[in-house]
Amino acid sequence: MLNTNLKVLYVEDDEIARENGLEYLANYFKHIYEAADAFIALKLYKEHEPDIIITDIQMPKLDGLEFVKRIRKQDKRCQIIVITAFSDATYLFKAIELGLVKYLVKPVKEIELDAAINICIENIKAEYSNIFLFSDTTKYDYYNQTLVSNGKIVKLRTKEIQLLDLLIKHQTRYVTYYEIENYIWKESAMSKDALKTLVKNLKAKLPKDSISNLTGTGYKIELRNK
Repeated sequence: MLNTNLKVLYVEDDEIARENGLEYLANYFKHIYEAADAFIALKLYKEHEPDIIITDIQMPKLDGLEFVKRIRKQDKRCQIIVITAFSDATYLFKAIELGLVKYLVKPVKEIELDAAINICIENIKAEYSNIFLFSDTTKYDYYNQTLVSNGKIVKLRTKEIQLLDLLIKHQTRYVTYYEIENYIWKESAMSKDALKTLVKNLKAKLPKDSISNLTGTGYKIELRNK
């Protein structure tokens, strides 16, 4: 569906990639502004105040992350998607610090970009943040499934990510044992010991009292930014 209200700024120094990206974005948005480098992008940002920015990292003159830093100094609400050839922890950490909606690694699949754009649109409608705070030093990026504590990325196992996502999704209430079993263990059986071990391991990676238990019911996440 074509969105006639939102404005998008697309930043890409490769001409062919930029043309392909613009053609794709035209399926979603009426107002699209293009830039071949970050300095042009900053000028366009000031002129048009876009709702969504999609930018490459590797660009001449000024790289994409520095460009985003300058935007974030004055704008915390703009939805930003970064596209890059890098996937190491350093860049993932920067992505969280900059409040990115998504960090997509090249070659980007159409389904991944499509999902990221839809997240941006929903965030704008709901004025929703994908960064959840447990404390001043611990935060979780829900969409990129990355936990950061004291400036370092904390490695999470698959089931720990699934449990954390489930608890955050239903953060206003206790998530029942039955819901956890269906979501994480799916068709296999969940033992009490397996659940206790999973919760214990996840708790060890979060600040104290981040997860509470209601006996006979389930677990609930405790966040700073509810």
